[in-house]
Amino acid sequence: MAECAKILSQFNRGNSAMQHYVGLRPMFDLEVMNEDAKLVLGDPGSQPSPSNVARGLSSLYKEITDTVRKEAATITAVFPSPNDVMLILVQRVLEDRIPKLLEKLLVKPSLLNPPRMEDGGLILYLRLLAVAYEKTQDLARDLRGVGCGDLDIEGLTESLFLPHKDIYIEYEQSSLRQMYKSKMEELRAESQQSLESSGTIGRSKGASISSSQQQISVTVVTEFVRWNEEAVSRCTLFSSQPAALAANVRAVFTCLLDQVSLYITEGLERSRDSLTEAAALRERFVIGTSMSRRVAAAAASAAEAAAAAGESSFRSFMVAVQRCGSSVAIVQQYFANTISRLLLPVDGAHAASCEEMATAMSSAEGAAYKGLQQCIETVIAEVERLLSAEQKATDYRSPDDGIAPDHRPTNACTRVVAYLSRVLESAFTALEGLNKQAFLTELGNRLHKGLLNHWLKFTFNPSYGPELESGGLRLKRDITEYGEFVRSFNAPTVDEKFELLGIMANVFIVAPESLSTLFEGTPSIRKDAQRFIQLRDDYKSAKLAARLASLNGDQLSGY
Repeated sequence: MAECAKILSQFNRGNSAMQHYVGLRPMFDLEVMNEDAKLVLGDPGSQPSPSNVARGLSSLYKEITDTVRKEAATITAVFPSPNDVMLILVQRVLEDRIPKLLEKLLVKPSLLNPPRMEDGGLILYLRLLAVAYEKTQDLARDLRGVGCGDLDIEGLTESLFLPHKDIYIEYEQSSLRQMYKSKMEELRAESQQSLESSGTIGRSKGASISSSQQQISVTVVTEFVRWNEEAVSRCTLFSSQPAALAANVRAVFTCLLDQVSLYITEGLERSRDSLTEAAALRERFVIGTSMSRRVAAAAASAAEAAAAAGESSFRSFMVAVQRCGSSVAIVQQYFANTISRLLLPVDGAHAASCEEMATAMSSAEGAAYKGLQQCIETVIAEVERLLSAEQKATDYRSPDDGIAPDHRPTNACTRVVAYLSRVLESAFTALEGLNKQAFLTELGNRLHKGLLNHWLKFTFNPSYGPELESGGLRLKRDITEYGEFVRSFNAPTVDEKFELLGIMANVFIVAPESLSTLFEGTPSIRKDAQRFIQLRDDYKSAKLAARLASLNGDQLSGY
């Protein structure tokens, strides 16, 4: 046989003989190549799984490599130019046998009408493409080790996948969008099923439950990141040049930013809807002054229910804010650990992605800010309701029955502080850093303003002289209680306002002749102090307007 090959090599430089020899190899028989697809894809009509395909390709490619190795031994013994024959043999493997298999394995789906997720979705195609590419690259390296002459085996292998790689990133982006859409449909279906199984009746109650069922989930965001990591791994596999890799990675990462931004923003908006509904309930059950006792009792009961809805919505929103923050932190960590290093080799890519990340999260920040403002409104509305319901006109006046004055905080104060302690527990846990500081500072300022306006509705017994009547001292006790609570806000400006409020309350515990010198060290509160002084029940009898004219020129002379 070797002698024949030597003789044939003299004709047409042996090309015809070599081509003829390779063409007659059993490994290129049609039946053999049909079996390749069965080995890799499994039974006809069944959906291939990437793991099974990976095992099938490993087995098939090992068989091909072993066959080529055996042929190499024969070729070396028979042909005078074995490298030329090996080139033709390996080229035939990569131009005939492998393409026929890949044609059946990698059916490019339509982007306009993608396969349903139930049928594998676009992600199945991408996973099969990655498996086929990686395993075929391994085959090429193994064949290079066996011997393939001067064949550009790497370039030839790469060309097999060019029709898929040319528009690969479009499939990756479409797949991520498809998986996101499918996940949202799944979550909505779970929420609806939960509502139906609970037998919820009534719009407001149902809306509240619906909101809680669709709370932002850090687990879901982690799943988005996991999808993205997988997509980035394929980008790395398919992109050999840093510029192309950076462009593909940035496109994939932008999909994640869009997904997380939309998901957490919608979650915050759902929680805001609950706050809005609770506010609407409060407006419906504002107790009027001209109504029967029975109607007033029913309205009060409904107002309590509205308050409970507000408190529940407040907590729900704080949970949403906390999970929103955790979700953003996960994305930032993923960017720092995985994305950043892939973008740095390309000028401007890293900075551009950082800017895109900030822009994507701005919508969630806007929703969070609006919701926190609603939370403040919810808290202040309930404080006002409690003060209106619990504060009695006699709280700051001395008892007429000779009972010793009560220097404990008023019931209204106790109820308000208990409510604030309870409802703000979730805010202390959920908020961090500047967001927490800004929220508590604004809430503290609103609380201060609300209390000040509330107390302007009352008159007070001044607590001085031998009997030390209780009105002024009890107000001081309330202010102290509120001040001690707001110190937990760690907001210096709020602490200062409540300290000044305590100083202003001194107008109720000094004799009339001492009022003119009371605020010499704190002129900033003189205007509010003058309003407080007018609430003393001895304001007219003690002719305080005339006594205090020196505080602000002739401003009080008309009283």
